[in-house]
Amino acid sequence: MSTATSETTTGPPPEAPGRPRKPSSNLIPGFVIEIGGMVLLTANALRLMLTPPFDYGPELVAQLRFVVKICWFPLILTSFALSFGPAGIQASDFLGLFGALDRLGAAYELIVVREFAPFVTAIVIAGVAGTAICADLGAREVREETDALAVMGVEPVKGLVVPRLIAITVMAILFDIFSLLAGMSGAVLVVVQDHAPLGPFFSSFFANATTLELAASVLKAGIYGAVIAIVCCYKGMNASGGPEGVGRAVNQAVVISFLMIGAIDYSFTQLLLATHPILSEVR
Repeated sequence: MSTATSETTTGPPPEAPGRPRKPSSNLIPGFVIEIGGMVLLTANALRLMLTPPFDYGPELVAQLRFVVKICWFPLILTSFALSFGPAGIQASDFLGLFGALDRLGAAYELIVVREFAPFVTAIVIAGVAGTAICADLGAREVREETDALAVMGVEPVKGLVVPRLIAITVMAILFDIFSLLAGMSGAVLVVVQDHAPLGPFFSSFFANATTLELAASVLKAGIYGAVIAIVCCYKGMNASGGPEGVGRAVNQAVVISFLMIGAIDYSFTQLLLATHPILSEVR
């Protein structure tokens, strides 16, 4: 008598089509794999963002409220402090030696509009919102909640990554304006503290300010936000090793985000000045 036995094989839970996974290969450097994974995640997120049904609205609203709640005060405080302290006080003391305090407005056009506003926005979003997003997705990953979503037919990238990508990018653009206003408030306080009239300050500021530079500042902040969102979502969705692994993923996400901020700042500014020489003219 022969007894028929059946074996049940189990494998890893099914993956959603756009879900990023690290390939197992010893021939490819780790940073190349991560860059490729982030590029793939970006492509999948953009594709799913534009593919109906657009059912990520409630999560998008929740993420927008979350980012505003945790980021607005550190952003305004940091922008004001950097504008008033390292930039304003030192620049006013230097210009005061030559009796050219009215040129402080031209300096602030470069300091705040071109550099500080998008840079501070990126640093605050990466350090506050980016870490929270990475920790949240990492905790879901180690508890296998994202695998459960895939089993139930829910696309993890569309449900988790897309709303966070949109929220961080939109809020980075909005926070850039907030940072500009806070930075200019610090500049006004510097002028008042030095007992100088505000008229010459604003005259030199608006003589050097252009709509092109304002648009470039907003665009740079948006690029920062998109890159930060992708990096933090990727590291969170590839976290492993329990709570310790989530902590490592958050730390790596912050470091990579800061490196990307520096690289984008350099390349974007060089490209902007090379294609628009008028921005290098002193007026």
